[in-house]
Amino acid sequence: MKNQGFVLLLIFCFISSFSFGQSRKELESRRRALMKEISKTNELLESTRANRESTVNQYFTLQKQIEKRSQLITTLREEVQLSDESIKRSKEVVFALSDDIEKLKGEYGDMARKAYRMKLTDNKILFLFSSKSFNDAFRRWNYLKQYDTYRQKQTRLIELTQATLSRKATTLEERKLKKEQLLLSELSQKNILDQELDDSDKLLAELRSNEVRLQDELGEKKTIQQDLNKSIARIIANQIDRKKKEALANRPKENLNKTSTAAPVAPSPSIASSSDFASSKGHLPWPVDNGVIISRFGDQTHPGLKHVRIKNNGIDIQTSGGAEARAVFEGEVLGMQFVPGQNYMVIIQHGDYFSVYSNLQTVVVRRGDKVKPHDPVGTVGLDKISNNYEMHLEIWKQKSPMNPTSWLMRR
Repeated sequence: MKNQGFVLLLIFCFISSFSFGQSRKELESRRRALMKEISKTNELLESTRANRESTVNQYFTLQKQIEKRSQLITTLREEVQLSDESIKRSKEVVFALSDDIEKLKGEYGDMARKAYRMKLTDNKILFLFSSKSFNDAFRRWNYLKQYDTYRQKQTRLIELTQATLSRKATTLEERKLKKEQLLLSELSQKNILDQELDDSDKLLAELRSNEVRLQDELGEKKTIQQDLNKSIARIIANQIDRKKKEALANRPKENLNKTSTAAPVAPSPSIASSSDFASSKGHLPWPVDNGVIISRFGDQTHPGLKHVRIKNNGIDIQTSGGAEARAVFEGEVLGMQFVPGQNYMVIIQHGDYFSVYSNLQTVVVRRGDKVKPHDPVGTVGLDKISNNYEMHLEIWKQKSPMNPTSWLMRR
C-alpha cells in the first residue's frame, strides 16, 4: 500500500511539473518577445530624441513603448503568480515525501526488531535447521526469502524517496530564487514605466506649446497625403476599368445582345489570390523588420492640437535608416510613381486587393513583376517633415481603403 502511494505521488509530481513547465515556457517566450520589441522600440526612440523636429514621432513611439512595457509587467506578474503556485506545490510534495521517509524508516525499524527477536539476524542456517519437520523448514525458508525481498524493496524505496526529496528540495530553492529575480525585474520595469509616463506627459505639453509649427507641418503633410491619395485612387481605378473592358470584350456574343443598365462587374484577376488574401487577415507579415506605428488609420485627434482631426488612409511606420520595405503578400506589381513629399510609391495587386508602399527612397521592382511575401520592393526613405525614416502602408479592396493594422500580424 505504501509502495502504491509513493507511485501515485510520483505521478502527481510528474503531471504538476509538466503542467507548470508548459505554462512557464509560454510566459517566458512571451517575456522574451516583449523584451525584444522593447529593445527595438528603444532604438527608434533614441533616434527620435536626437531630432528636435520629431516631437510627434517621439510621442507616438513612446506610447508604443509604454504599451509594450505594461504588457511586460503583466507577464512578469503572471510569472510570479505561477511561481508562487509552483512553490506551494513543491512544499506540499517535500512535506509528503519527508513524511513518507519517516514512515518507511519506522516500518523498516519494526521489521528489523521483529527479525532480531526471532533471531533471523544471527544465523539463518540455524533458524532453518532448528525446524521440527521438513515442511516446517520449507515454510521457514520461504519466510526468509520473502523477508529478504521485502527488506531489499523497503531499502530501495527509502533510497528512491530520499533521492526524489533531494531533487524536489533543490527545485524548490531554484524556484524561490527565480521568484526573487522576477520580483526585482518587475520592480525595475515599473520604475522605467513611471519615467516613461512622465516623459510622455512632458512631450504632450511640449507639443501643445508649439501649435503654430504643428499647424504648418500638418498643412504640408495634408497636401502630400492628398496628392498620394489621388495617385493611388487613379491607378486602382484605371486597373479596375481596364479589367472591366477586358471582361466585356471576352464575353460571348449572345450575351452582348442582352442590354443591361448595370455596369459590368470586373472579375477578379485571380479568384484564389483574392480569397487567399482575405483569409490572411491578421496574419500578414510586417513590411519592415523593425518598426513602430506612429500614425494610425482613419480619423483621429492630433496629439498636439486638441481641436484638430486628421485622416489617414493607411498607417505610418517609423523604422531605422536603410530599412528594406517588403511585400506583405504574393501578387503583381501594378505600378510605381514618384509623389512629391513621399518619394516613390509602389502598388501591388492581390486579386481584388491592393497593397501600397510609399516614401521609398529606392525601388527594386518594376510594373508586371511577380512578388512573394517578404520580397523586397525598395528601401525606406527619410520623411521631409519629421526627419525620420518612415514608410506609409495602405491596403485597399478595389476602391475602398482598409485598416492595415487589422491585416498585419500582432507584435
